[in-house]
Amino acid sequence: MRAPLIDNLQYANFSPRIFEQMRESGVDAVHVTIAYHESFREMVLNLERWNRWFEEHPDLIFKGTTGQDVRRAQETGRTAIFFGFQNPSPIEDDIGLVEICHQLGIRFMQLTYNNQSLLATGCYEEDDTGLTRMGKQVVAEMNRVGMVVDMSHSAERSTLEAIGQSTRPIAITHANPHWWHAALRNKSDRVLSALTEAGGMLGFSMYPHHLAGGGDCTLESFCGMIAEAAERYGARNLGLGSDLCQDQPDSIVEWMRVGRWSKTIDYGEGSAANAGFPPMPDWFEDNRDFGNIRKGLLDQGMTTEEVDGIMGGNWHRFYTESFGPL
Repeated sequence: MRAPLIDNLQYANFSPRIFEQMRESGVDAVHVTIAYHESFREMVLNLERWNRWFEEHPDLIFKGTTGQDVRRAQETGRTAIFFGFQNPSPIEDDIGLVEICHQLGIRFMQLTYNNQSLLATGCYEEDDTGLTRMGKQVVAEMNRVGMVVDMSHSAERSTLEAIGQSTRPIAITHANPHWWHAALRNKSDRVLSALTEAGGMLGFSMYPHHLAGGGDCTLESFCGMIAEAAERYGARNLGLGSDLCQDQPDSIVEWMRVGRWSKTIDYGEGSAANAGFPPMPDWFEDNRDFGNIRKGLLDQGMTTEEVDGIMGGNWHRFYTESFGPL
């Protein structure tokens, strides 16, 4: 098996054109956001849409649920699509829906999306009270069934408590170090040290608001940051989670930020003058650009083994260890 190429977070406006771009670049697996603020029933409608795509494009994509599916993707020349939630809203207030969602193919769930949830505190809240009573029980249930705890949009204390509470390694699927770019969504050295020491995974984000210099961030700066992170935390627990939102209209970024919880516009890491999706850096505009990152990492002096892990090998190992029941 060759070293896999895995992007562990996308929310593109998916289409046959994007599926073809995945194949053109040899992307073996993508973790796709299936819900932001949706209820359980609304999430199921999104799954139905994906079922139609699997039916219509069986030569390009298929539904992935286990680490073995990455190997199957390579053997069949397709891309395995793994599902995740960026918010726990689809489980509503019913812990039993954790197992149901896992049975439906969900493999990642964030405990928060920026705001306080029933489970934990989001990174935009002023007061981080940590995991709630329900949050601790949901983490245990996710551990039991094989759904990965994702703390990408969570606040510091909540993230540290999730790392400590979970009996299985957790993930921050799409973020960057705060020491490189001080965005609210990026993670402190303390969090990243705790995460990786516990065997958890960090997926580096190419979303411009998470990049030093935004859309003008250079490939050299981004890959230099990854090389430094590998020195600090070891390369074994690092991967990519691009947060690619290709072809999405600006109405979608408003849905991501506002959902139905607010009557006013929340600009998140944007502003009234820059309210829509920010422009991507020219070295990563779609799935065909992963080769730029591989070359950039090698140019930083990283070994081929380290780069193979960051480009997908580490996520493949994590999938294999995380997606089954205890």
